[in-house]
Amino acid sequence: MIRRSQERVVTFKENVFQGEGGVTIRNLLNGPEEMYGKGRAFAHNTLEPGCSIGYHVHQNEGEAYYILSGTGEFNDNGNITTVTAGDVTFTGAGEGHGLKNIGSEPLEFIALIIYQ
Repeated sequence: MIRRSQERVVTFKENVFQGEGGVTIRNLLNGPEEMYGKGRAFAHNTLEPGCSIGYHVHQNEGEAYYILSGTGEFNDNGNITTVTAGDVTFTGAGEGHGLKNIGSEPLEFIALIIYQ
């Protein structure tokens, strides 16, 4: 299978987990059916400056972020750290995280959610 960029499902979600502003989500794979039931999201996401995904806890799944560009403030179970291009985060089942764009450029990242 090859999915061309113009064929991707693109959505914009506001106030994700009570975050500020919104996130543009470009599905790379379309849900569990394309992930052999092993996960529910594989997407290229963009947070504009000042926008965020609010802190939330994952149950029975984990989520990885691969930062492509920009500067973010990552909340890793209450520990706040800066993330930039090339960084990878992982939040396991029962753990929580959030992400805010603290830079002047869009924060772009790949998100992968896999089931435990």
